[in-house]
Amino acid sequence: MIEDTAHAVVLIIIICTGYLAIRLKDLLGAVILLAVMSLLLSLEFYMLHAPDVAIAQAGIGAGLTTAIFVLAIKGTKRMEEE
Repeated sequence: MIEDTAHAVVLIIIICTGYLAIRLKDLLGAVILLAVMSLLLSLEFYMLHAPDVAIAQAGIGAGLTTAIFVLAIKGTKRMEEE
């Protein structure tokens, strides 16, 4: 019962962070929300007894992909500075 509730709560938060990342105008904020979504997804994989997939998701999805996005955004010009 508690496990089902935990799955539902994590999945709802994953959906909310994904939606907010799409709707957000600030690119850096969207990348941070995607990193949070990826970490929550790795938590969900761990709760589903797939620790190898959870480690890969946390390392690649939250770590490496976020770093690449931040470096790409760093090379762009922000609209607020004009």
